[in-house]
Parts: sequence; C-alpha cells; structure tokens
Amino acid sequence: MRFATFVCLLIVSAWSATAAERTVTDDTGRTVVIPDEPRRVVVMHEPLLGLPLIDLGLMPVGSYGRGDDGSVLSAVDFIDTVIGADRDKPRGIGPFGRIDLEKLRALDPDLIIGTERDVDKVERLSTVAPTYLQSVSAERVGGFGVEAELAELVGRRDAYAERLETYDRRLAEVAALLPDQGNETYLAVVTNDQLNLVGGLSGAIQAIEDLGYERAALEGSKLGSGPGSMFSAPLSSELLGTVDPDLFVIMNSYAVDDRSAEATMMRLDMIMPGWRTFLKPAREGRVLFIDSARVATPTIASALHMLDAIEAWARAR
Repeated sequence: MRFATFVCLLIVSAWSATAAERTVTDDTGRTVVIPDEPRRVVVMHEPLLGLPLIDLGLMPVGSYGRGDDGSVLSAVDFIDTVIGADRDKPRGIGPFGRIDLEKLRALDPDLIIGTERDVDKVERLSTVAPTYLQSVSAERVGGFGVEAELAELVGRRDAYAERLETYDRRLAEVAALLPDQGNETYLAVVTNDQLNLVGGLSGAIQAIEDLGYERAALEGSKLGSGPGSMFSAPLSSELLGTVDPDLFVIMNSYAVDDRSAEATMMRLDMIMPGWRTFLKPAREGRVLFIDSARVATPTIASALHMLDAIEAWARAR
C-alpha cells in the first residue's frame, strides 16, 4: 500500500511539474519551454528587461552588468533612480563582454531573459536555464510595451493591471492641468557629446503621447530602429534650431553624474551656443528639463516620473 501511494505521489508530482510549464515562442521565433510563473529570473539587459520586471514586483536574481555584490558596473543604477534606493540588487554574472557561466549556474535561475541582440549567446545560456529573447526594437515595441509583454511572459498580468490603473489615474490628473487645444506637439532630446532625438522606447515618451502630444515633424530626421538605437538617435543642432514644439523636453545623458537642469543647460551652451535666444520654446517657457535616468526605461514607473515632471512644469507656467 505504501509503495502504491509512493508511486501515485510520483505520478502526481510529475504531472504538477509538467502543468507548471508552458511552451512559448520568443521574439526571434525560437520555441522555449518556460515555468508558468518564473521565480528566479536572470536578465541580460537590466534597464530594458530588469526594470520592467521589478516594476511588476519580480526582482531578478541576476543581471548582466553588475558585480558579485550587486554593485552596478555602468554609469547609473536605474533601480535607484527609477524604483527607489535601499533595495536588494541582482547579483552579477560576469563583466560586460564576458559571461561567467559558473556564476550564472550558482544563481539557479529558472528563466533567462535577453534581447534580440543576445541571439549569439543563446546556445550557451540555454545550458543553464530556458532562455527567452524579448524584442526591444523601436520598430516593434514602444513606450512601456516591454513591461506589458513581460507581464504576460512571467505570469504577472494582475500586477501589470494594478500598475496600469495607477498610471491611468495619474494620467487623468495631469491631463486636467493642460490646455485642451488639440494638435499639441512635443520634442524630446538628450544631450551627450551631441544632440540626440529621444525615440519611442521609454516611459517618458509613453506619458507625453498619452497626454495627447504628437511628435513635432523634423524634416530629414529619422529615428533608428535597430537594437543600438532604442532610446535615441543623432540630431543636428541646425535642424533642432528650426523646430517650435509646444513642449520641448531636454535631458542630460544618463551617462553623466550631474543630470540637473543647470548641468543640462551648460551642456547645451557648448553644443548650441545661443540656444536661449534662438530657440523659441526656450524664450517662451515651453522647455522642460528632466533627469533622463528617471524616465528612460520602458516602465510604468518611468512614465509616472514623467507625469510628475509635466505636472510641476504645468503648475509653474
């Protein structure tokens, strides 16, 4: 009797394990068997993949681009700037350009999520855990669409619905402060060594466009759509000097330490001397300066930061 009971338990356990998995097709067309609700996720790109998961309440156990102690190896810790400081951080899996499979295995992941640019790493990563490649191309996904798609992937639909409800409520509050004139335009740029036009893959752009603003036309400009141009694309200062959007959003690069409005204006002075005079939005108080490290990720959290900034700008006008 005990043996029969043991066999039955084995059968039930095997069925439960099978029932807890599902087969999906990733954005490169690969078929992947993944846990129904992954618990130990490793991400290959923290700002584009890890932050959306954290916004959904799922902290990755590992992240490409962090040290063994969870310290960030890049210029900015987006968990601190977007979600909030004093949180646990994912562990690292080796320095950029050199994945350490032993460190990855030690994290015991049940799912690895990469972008389409990780296709050359899939074979190695798949020896450790099921590996899903999520598209982050501006041609296919925009705003915080990555967060919506990852919510479906990892079984966090309810969490996403709650976040979306919070966002929609905040969106309505901010929209009530803005003039309802119709056909309002915007332009968003980020400063680095040159000016860059901000693309559509960010919470910032989602919030701006959900408020009814349309991107101002720029003759001769074209946003990139490849994986290297998710956030921004180069823009000439001569072309920028001809535009007159109703809302002109300017950010300093998240790669610099000082992303304040004052530092951003100083950077503009070097790139576009005299911008305060010849840019009509600057003369008329239609420029909004914001920290790119808070609004650049494809998350509802970044979109909410953008709404906060627009509210403050609208109240100060």
